[in-house]
Amino acid sequence: MTPALADAIARWALTSPAFVTETATSVIYRVGHAAHGPAALKLLKPGAGDDEAKGGAMLAWFGGHGAARVFDLAPDAVLMEWLDGETMGDVARAGRDDRATLILADVVERLHARRDAPPPELTPLRRRFASLFRTDPQRWPDDARPLVARATAIAADLLDADAPATPLHGDIHHDNILRSGDRWLAIDPKGLIGDPAYDYANSFQNPERAEALVLDAARVARHATALSERTALPRRHLLAWAVAHTALSGAWNIEDGAPFTHQATMLALLLAEYEAG
Repeated sequence: MTPALADAIARWALTSPAFVTETATSVIYRVGHAAHGPAALKLLKPGAGDDEAKGGAMLAWFGGHGAARVFDLAPDAVLMEWLDGETMGDVARAGRDDRATLILADVVERLHARRDAPPPELTPLRRRFASLFRTDPQRWPDDARPLVARATAIAADLLDADAPATPLHGDIHHDNILRSGDRWLAIDPKGLIGDPAYDYANSFQNPERAEALVLDAARVARHATALSERTALPRRHLLAWAVAHTALSGAWNIEDGAPFTHQATMLALLLAEYEAG
């Protein structure tokens, strides 16, 4: 048992810790709690970064409206509701992508509902996009550079626009939304602030493990139309943010030395739909 796990067990009188999964920034356990029954314990790794540090406070701020409930917080740990159902990604991968899109829109609508003042020091979208603007164009693959140049210009225009400063989840994708009974709830927010349309951007290149679905021009068009009809946000504006975020995702991959192939293909599809109006 690690010292961090032992500290959390003692702090919150937890029982029966069972390892669930590990990411680059955290370790998740299923634990027992006298008042709440099964719960999820998220332990942050040293150096997890601002995203993770802000995420717990943001999740607590949502108050269970569109997101998992937080039972307690510590600087390096989050004790929260255990969600034992399928993910929205499972719904899409099972051939019900249109249903998943409506679930996503409903969850984001609840997350964006007006509530008390948000946690302090949320990350502005301009700061979030720093990697895109600082990446040397020579590091992009030759055939992707025109796509990235266009996407970067679109991102700059979006960030310069006078958009509402809405507290954002910041990482809405299909496998960050899980079912619990008849509720669909988000996990793992990043704690951003900016244009509310940004919270739909990542869904265009998701779910993971469904490339035939995602890398399809008809799906891009259908997804944009469905989101626009459900949210009343302009379709082209949603596509603009999808273009910008996909380029940002590619910049992160380049910084990490990871492949850019998926984002390059996605950018071509998104830009074609965006330019078509």
